[in-house]
Amino acid sequence: MPIAMITGGSKGLGRALGAALARRGWDLVLDARSAEVLRGTAAELSGRYGTRVVAVAGDVTDPSHRKALVAAAGELGGLDLLVSNASALGAEPLVRLEALPLEGLRQALETNVVAALGLVQASLPLLRSSAAGAVVAVSSDAATEPYGTWGGYGASKAALDQLAAVLGEEEPGLRVWAVDPGDMGTDLYTAAVPDDTGIRPRPEGVAPAFVRLLELRPASGRYTASALLDTDRRAER
Repeated sequence: MPIAMITGGSKGLGRALGAALARRGWDLVLDARSAEVLRGTAAELSGRYGTRVVAVAGDVTDPSHRKALVAAAGELGGLDLLVSNASALGAEPLVRLEALPLEGLRQALETNVVAALGLVQASLPLLRSSAAGAVVAVSSDAATEPYGTWGGYGASKAALDQLAAVLGEEEPGLRVWAVDPGDMGTDLYTAAVPDDTGIRPRPEGVAPAFVRLLELRPASGRYTASALLDTDRRAER
């Protein structure tokens, strides 16, 4: 069975993607900081879909935790897909750049960029050994659009996009995709803009875009979930 590692996998998009893959027979290594929530998600997915789901609680900015994640994948038998989904905003709620704490910006960069690269570096031997190794960097439209108050978070996601682009050039044997999932109703968004009570798409409705990406296996590059879902709809007609 193929094996995926998903950071930030206890809830939101990470959990939705884990469920979508487990439903298709994938074994999973899931990461999150909240051990209790993570264990609950792992038990539910394993029980519902009958796949192996390993929960490794910790912070992706911790090198020893990243090492433990890679070791867990190795014990399952390898690694075919790495999804860097764990993210930090830099400020909760978001603020204008003039008020953004520099320590918050450092945290966003450390989580969203440095830790993501560190996990890729640690995982490369397993990914290169896979017949279909792939890396997904979960991006954001804030990486390309100048939304007020989203400057620090957007800058970190823009940096992640560039790392993914260069990795795709340097690792031609892998597929490396940066994916903008679009607007979603998640805890991260609520923390970012707590006063916004608008209804947003659920992560479960976005996860099929990532599955479609794995099915199509296009060239390494940046993609949007909306375009992938449109491709899926056209294929069904």
